[in-house]
Amino acid sequence: MSSAPMSTVGAAGRVDVRPIRSRTVLATDLDGTFVGGSEQQRASLYAWIREHREQLVLMFVSGRGQEHMRELAAQIDLQPDHCIGDVGTSVESADPADHALIAPVTQWLRDTWPAYAPLRIEEFMRRHPRLRPQEITGGLRKSYLYEDEPAALRAAGELRAMGFDVLMSDGRYFDVLPRGVQKGPTLLRMLRALRLPAHRTLVAGDTLNDLSMFRTGLNGVAVANREPALERALRGCSNVYLSPLPGAAGVLDAVRRFHHQQGAQAWLRNS
Repeated sequence: MSSAPMSTVGAAGRVDVRPIRSRTVLATDLDGTFVGGSEQQRASLYAWIREHREQLVLMFVSGRGQEHMRELAAQIDLQPDHCIGDVGTSVESADPADHALIAPVTQWLRDTWPAYAPLRIEEFMRRHPRLRPQEITGGLRKSYLYEDEPAALRAAGELRAMGFDVLMSDGRYFDVLPRGVQKGPTLLRMLRALRLPAHRTLVAGDTLNDLSMFRTGLNGVAVANREPALERALRGCSNVYLSPLPGAAGVLDAVRRFHHQQGAQAWLRNS
């Protein structure tokens, strides 16, 4: 998936090595973002991606698991090159040739999640019955649902003191994660492992579990249906466009201009 050089033979028999123009990387959240908006808005985004597929690296970055992302890809007939799932705690690549490249990322994730972590978290959460386990989760995390925010905040503070990270998002999701692991840090490691250009990478999202992607400093778009708490957290972030368009429409508007200007910062000034 890296940008390999292209060799051509000149008139004098010399071999010229010229870099192929780096492809644009779209690293996008799914729910509310890539699959948000109307059916027509989603169809327009997916059609544009298919039209420019050879010039793009498509990465799904979701709180959902890898199986869900594979099912979605089959449903919309659009295969991502790479998937970061489970709020940054699992990674996959579609091309077997990339598996060796991302192996260090997988190992890093495993190293951050000690064997005792799941049981220790489960025992702790029994003292917090107001938080209910999510039915389907994967990756290296433990996930819950909450309605009582003060109770959730108390539990989050205690878990952080135990050495875990806690991510609360969309007013209901409560993820207990390895320290230092979220979507953003994992994305940066994937870009480095795959030798993909950070300056040509656009991230897209709509809730607080996407905040770590925006805080990487990568160019980003927060779509119009963004969580109010995310908008507050993004105040002053000059690398993020607060789109007036929802879901897929906001992603298409941003990636089209970002790609056309080859990732130049000017795309944000023209937003």
